[in-house]
Order: sequence, then structure tokens, then C-alpha cells
Amino acid sequence: MKKDFFTYQAQTSPHPLAMTVSHAKGSYIYDSEGNKHLDFVAGVSACTLGHCHPKVVEAIKKQADTYLHVMVYGEYIQETAVNLTKLLAQHLPDPLETTYLVNSGTEAIEGSLKLARRATGRTEILYGANAYHGNTMGSMSIMGSKERRAPFEPLIPDCHPIRFNQEEDIQKITEKTAGVIFETIQGGAGFIQPENGFLKKVKERCQEVGALLILDEIQPGFGRTGRLFGFENYDVIPDILVMGKGMGGGLPIGAFTASKEHMALLKDNPIQGHITTFGGNPVIAAAALATLEELIDTNLIPQTLEKEKYFRSLLVHPLIKEIRGKGLMLAPIVENVDIANKAVLKCKERGLILFWLLFETRAIRITPPLTISKKEIKEGCDILLEVLDEIMAEMS
Repeated sequence: MKKDFFTYQAQTSPHPLAMTVSHAKGSYIYDSEGNKHLDFVAGVSACTLGHCHPKVVEAIKKQADTYLHVMVYGEYIQETAVNLTKLLAQHLPDPLETTYLVNSGTEAIEGSLKLARRATGRTEILYGANAYHGNTMGSMSIMGSKERRAPFEPLIPDCHPIRFNQEEDIQKITEKTAGVIFETIQGGAGFIQPENGFLKKVKERCQEVGALLILDEIQPGFGRTGRLFGFENYDVIPDILVMGKGMGGGLPIGAFTASKEHMALLKDNPIQGHITTFGGNPVIAAAALATLEELIDTNLIPQTLEKEKYFRSLLVHPLIKEIRGKGLMLAPIVENVDIANKAVLKCKERGLILFWLLFETRAIRITPPLTISKKEIKEGCDILLEVLDEIMAEMS
């Protein structure tokens, strides 16, 4: 299997982790050799309710027995998609009422950029320095890494960076600006939160000049920060909300939400201004609906803040300089990239799954399922602390 993996399946890095997965359940992934691995990453924030949550699996099976794909997005009325978008609207503030379901977070970003240009008649898009919104050509056009962009340029024109949390850059938003897009919490840059009302001030400036504020909740969304969506922590409401990852309970999905008035612009002049074949797929919508219902009907969302405190109380070590992030979107920052690499790889050998962040090389990603127990948190933190002790001993 490993030989076939490297021969036939395209790779994304020179050294993939290459664990052969047997099955997964709850907070654990089991390999083909019978070893269990405690998952502190949750498919990079995607498995909100852990692996194979019974309610998600039940919803998938029920819908799979009823019908699968029947028609391109937006033509047929399909119950799971309608119920999902309705429930989202009921738990979002005005004017976020109408949701367009797509296949991934990066596709949702594409749709949001198109909507901002269509709604304003302008072309300029401003984005956060060190931002990451995906890897399609449009999403890469608003990516903060020049190194990652360069091999694929030229990208979409009239996209310009402004610095996150730097108030002087807010004045770069002008009457030429169609949209300003920020991650509510910057992910690849190191789980950096907005400070001093920054996002609220950006929204006020957007309103002054007629631009739209787009907030990317692909990572912070669906309960990971102690609220259903991260923006609820920062006293701001976006004009367009983008979501993905944890929305589908482990299945591929994305969406963007705006006012009914704005979203209606994509159905005329031109007709089918945004179109997708598999967006709103009934099986995936069923999984997303089950995930959202479980988050709303339980205490999992407020418990993320209690679990954050527990993580912070345990992860005290001389090699950890700070812990960034909020809720169960955490990033211990160590002294250098070598320590981070050793920690992730050594923990893998001890049965703890950690991962990296794209741009902040000193970070160790901790984004476990929201269902993780305190016992499991203690188990994983003990492994990480033991590994950090060994790394520190090697350095002395």
C-alpha cells in the first residue's frame, strides 16, 4: 500500500507522514499495524465532532439510502441542503441570511470574491499580509506568501495586501475597493487574533467607502473559538461570511453567506454567475446538518473555552514561549523551527498527532476535535511535555 501511495497518488510535500490508516473513532486514528494515535489535529480542524461521530454517520447512511447527486446546485429542492441553510440563518445575525453551498473552503473564497466585485462594480480586493485562504488561483491571489505565489503568477490583478492589526493600513480601503478579506483569526500566520477592535474598525471603514467586509471562518468556524463563529468574539458582523473545514463533520464542504439581496446578484446578469455541480450534495449536506445540530444542541461550544484553559494550564515548559489562539485553535510557539519539527515528529512516534502551520515555522498546531475529553487532553499533553524534555536535554 505504501509503495502504491508513493507511485500513483500525487504528493504535496517531499516527506509526507505516510501513516496507513486502518480506521478512526472519536479522538483516535488507528494504523494498519494496530497502533492507536491520539488526534490533536482533527484533519486540520475538519473533524469537529471527532472521527465517525454516530449522529454524523447515521445522517450520511440515511441520506445515502434515499438519493445521492440528482442535479447541479440550485435547481432541485433537496431537503438536507434547505434545512442546513435555514438552520445557519437562524443562528447568524442580520443580514447574513442566504447561503451558497460549495465543495470546499477555497471554492467559497472564490465565490465571495466574485460576489464582492459583482455587488460593488469595483475590482480592488485588499487582503491580510501573511494570509492564507486556499490554493486555487483566486485564493492564491490573496495569499500573503510571495514564495508560494511566485511559481504560479501572474494571478488575479488588483489584489493588494494590508497588515493585520495595523490601524494605519485601514485608510488604504477606499472608494476603489470592492472587498476587504481577512481571516477572523489568522491561521497560517500563527493563530493571531485581532486586537483593539481592529476588525470592527475595518468594517466601519468599509461602510464609509461602500466596500464589503469578507471574513474567512474556514478554521475558526463551527464552535472552535467558544462561539459558533469566531467573529462573534470581536463585535463585528461581516458582509460575506466564508466557511468550510469543520462544517462537514469530516466530509468536504464549503459555503459563503451574505444578505439575500447580495446573493441574488449571482443568479442574473449573467445568469448562473456562480455555479457548481456538486455543491450542496445531499449526503454532505446531511453530515453538515447533523454536525451543526449537535453543536447547537449540546455544550460542546462553551466547553471549548474550558478545554483551552486546561491546555494552557498543562502546557507550561521552558521551550514553549507562548500559546497563541483561542478555544481549541491553539498554537504553542517554541524557540525555532528545529524544535517544532522534532516535537511533531517525535510525538508521532509516541502516538500523538500534531502538525505544523504554513507560515509560522515555530508553531505546533493543536486543533483537536471539540469532543476531546480532559483525560485525552492530559494524555496528549503529557506526551508533548515528555518529548520537549528530551529535546531540551539534547540541546544542553
